[in-house]
Amino acid sequence: MPDFAFLWQTLEKLVAGLPLLFQLVSISLAAGFVLAVPVALMRLSPVPPLRWIASSYVFLFRGTPLLVQIFLIYYGLSQFVEIRGSALWPFLRQPYWCAILALTLNTGAYGAEIIRGGIQSVPWGQVEAARVCGMSGLLLLRRIILPIALRQALPAYSSEMILMVKATSLASTITLLELTGIAHKIISETYRAIEVFVVAGAIYLLINFLLTRAMLALEYWLSPHLRDAPAAARAQESAALVH
Repeated sequence: MPDFAFLWQTLEKLVAGLPLLFQLVSISLAAGFVLAVPVALMRLSPVPPLRWIASSYVFLFRGTPLLVQIFLIYYGLSQFVEIRGSALWPFLRQPYWCAILALTLNTGAYGAEIIRGGIQSVPWGQVEAARVCGMSGLLLLRRIILPIALRQALPAYSSEMILMVKATSLASTITLLELTGIAHKIISETYRAIEVFVVAGAIYLLINFLLTRAMLALEYWLSPHLRDAPAAARAQESAALVH
């Protein structure tokens, strides 16, 4: 029989790691999105140096494991005397900021490719229509291209958000006691790995379920044509019956 008392105690202890998990996810996703938009625009730029810089960044952070990136930032940067003597060292010496930096750079690379795909999926007719109305440059980008691109990219970006929730578990490798870090600590004390990881997995599953539902609701809200489609279909059917 399952030891429900132990499972409940484990749940109470793991919940204490949720604030740190949410901090890592929210800060890295917000900063990663701010980074992803200009990188996506650079990838589409007609200027070769900008395309090369953006492509190199995306290739580097999509082509290497996130765990390696965390280790290189946390352990590797401290090997340089110039960094240890710089103004960044008070931040880079802390595992919290190193984890956020690694997560931000990683999700920024994936997000840039998602946004780039969304921009390329914008119907060219709408861009041409906006230009006929006198829009160009940043105004065209802000009012037409980016809103449509972000709506198109939302399903793929929601998957990236879910991956980032799970990726925060790697922060435990540099001593951060988020959800997985606390789980390892409990296992080292009790040697009951299965029960602890079952509870931890259930928490991750619940978080990602709520996140998925929230993103579906946002996608539905941003797509009025999808909301009106069933009503329009019913109206057509009624008209056909009348005639």
